Amino acid sequence: MRELVLIGIGTGNPDHLTLQGAEAIRSADLILVPRKGADKADLADLRRDICARVLGGDDARIVEFDLPKRDAGGDYLEGVEAWHDAIACAWVAAAGREVQRVALLVWGDPALYDSSLRIAARLSPPPRITVVPGITALQALCAAHAIPLNEIGAPFLVTTGRRLREEGWPDCADTLVVMLDGGCAFQTLDPEGITIWWGAYLGMDAGVTVSGPLSEAGPRIVETRAAARARHGWIMDIYLLRRASGG
Repeated sequence: MRELVLIGIGTGNPDHLTLQGAEAIRSADLILVPRKGADKADLADLRRDICARVLGGDDARIVEFDLPKRDAGGDYLEGVEAWHDAIACAWVAAAGREVQRVALLVWGDPALYDSSLRIAARLSPPPRITVVPGITALQALCAAHAIPLNEIGAPFLVTTGRRLREEGWPDCADTLVVMLDGGCAFQTLDPEGITIWWGAYLGMDAGVTVSGPLSEAGPRIVETRAAARARHGWIMDIYLLRRASGG
């Protein structure tokens, strides 16, 4: 491939696609759609639906491929490196040889907690990389709760559930946005003075939100999250924590 276009498509609402993103889809020679297993088939369906809206039902340029699975055993970083190598190989195999411009539809935005750019750097020979920004889960969360992301003139930190669980609340900010948390790491915090805003399937018809003081909302989130995951077979969620200044 001569050019790889990474198109941010938002968090599940086809209307999140920007005009720039739509034009990038129309101009692509090939559009790669990852399959993540039967329990996440609706994610591939959503990408196909977006393409159908833009291309008027012409799906001749769409190629699906099976996304390799990450080995959860052993060293975390080594496992991620091997996984990214496998994904890069899957992209090349799916694209074939006689393709100029290949597009990938990236959930949210390619620059925020997504590895598409790091995987693209492994391609050889390296293609030209074009990035079309998209609406992030962080933006969708704040919009769903109608809250500002930051306090006036104050910083915020975006982190992961694993880091929150292992390192606790960092001293550099009173507002945290937590992504990639499969274990509800907020349960490890002293809830005094902390408010939480949580959301899952943001932008989709299945979207659900919970908010309130962490001591009260935390148990409701754990219960709601477990029920939603059991119902859909998968879940993507995010939450914002804010503690009283100086907490």
